[in-house]
Amino acid sequence: MTPLELAVEVVGWTGALLILLAYLLISAGKLTGQSPLYQWMNIVGAAGFVINGWWHRAIPSTALNVVWMGIGAVALWKIAQRRGSST
Repeated sequence: MTPLELAVEVVGWTGALLILLAYLLISAGKLTGQSPLYQWMNIVGAAGFVINGWWHRAIPSTALNVVWMGIGAVALWKIAQRRGSST
């Protein structure tokens, strides 16, 4: 395995762990869907999946995770808007 291949696998597994941890924390009631941390964990985790999926030519997974990142980005934008309007 080349260093690049290893990096792609590490990025993919890190993405998986971030998304699983985000789901665990929201399911345990430690975070909410309105938590910026939750949204960032999903965005960064999905980015890891995008890189890994693209490398392996898993286009459906890559496309799904691009959309997942977009949902997280829109949620972060809305969270920031609400926080800005309440001050």
